[in-house]
Amino acid sequence: MTRRAVIFDVDGVLVDSYHAHMKAWMIIGEKLGRTITEEQFIPTFGRRNDEVFHWLLDHAVPDSEIPRWGDLKEEVYRRILAEDFPEMDGAVELVESLKAAGFALAVGSSGPPENVEAAMAGLGRRRLFDAFANGVEVAHSKPDPAVFLLAARKMAIDPRACAVVEDSLAGLEAAARAGMTPIALTGTFPRERLVGHADLVADSLRELRPGVVAELIDRRAHLNDKC
Repeated sequence: MTRRAVIFDVDGVLVDSYHAHMKAWMIIGEKLGRTITEEQFIPTFGRRNDEVFHWLLDHAVPDSEIPRWGDLKEEVYRRILAEDFPEMDGAVELVESLKAAGFALAVGSSGPPENVEAAMAGLGRRRLFDAFANGVEVAHSKPDPAVFLLAARKMAIDPRACAVVEDSLAGLEAAARAGMTPIALTGTFPRERLVGHADLVADSLRELRPGVVAELIDRRAHLNDKC
């Protein structure tokens, strides 16, 4: 059988980075004279900075200045992350068990490569991953499937043999559009918002044992073959 793979989002999946990102955006908002609330931040979580600046700050930053302000936001975020790295419960154990079971592993993140590297450094398991795909490498962010399809190409694995672990609705839609098996993790969104968008909704990474993930991938592949 084709080797199976799991592609992980980073924010809200491997790293409990929600509050670090929100705090960083609030700091940037203050510098620009704008107040950003959590309610405003929630729908932007997991999207690329160029989209978030327009959404949260409503053209307070000219398009030509967005890259510079975006870099500053990410520097602030990484500084917050480094102060007390918020590893998601069960992340290391899941990565190690999947690798031991023969899965290929990848990261598919809308964030910049520096953020991915910061997450890998904090987890201390970079060597277990076969591929990394980030938002700088693709033209469109989630829900476009580009970043996940890129990760699959880098692993040389059929997208239909891939599962994606995501915490956001945009990410789950991207996984489905890529022809992959979407697995949702609660936290950023409550269970009731995620049901219907994933083949499994988990409340903890500790629920995602290798056998469970393999069964989900095989079930979706079988259904696709029948269509």
